[in-house]
Amino acid sequence: MSDRDNNNNAMVGALMLVAGGIIGAGVALMYAPQSGEKTRKGIARFSKKVRRKSEAAVEAVEDFTTQVTEMAEAVGDRATEILDKGKDMAYSAKKGLVKAIADGEARLEKERARLTKMIG
Repeated sequence: MSDRDNNNNAMVGALMLVAGGIIGAGVALMYAPQSGEKTRKGIARFSKKVRRKSEAAVEAVEDFTTQVTEMAEAVGDRATEILDKGKDMAYSAKKGLVKAIADGEARLEKERARLTKMIG
């Protein structure tokens, strides 16, 4: 699942939660024992309050997704750096090993020649 799908699912979930709260509050206000004018004013005040809170929640979710995206990119960049460093180290080790083998072969050949000369 992509980051965009996760972001959309989080947004939908947050909006569904807010919508459920609004509907529940609206139903509760409809059954409250007060005049229609008071109820309408209460609904208007409550809807403004919920709207501000939902805007803040959406902004918080957007900020969070931005931070997560930035962290994921930073981790990816760091992983690439580590991989490149590992490749460089492996190449250096390989180069050193090949040189050690060549040096060993040269010494072996030198010793073989010396022994051959001694033996006859």
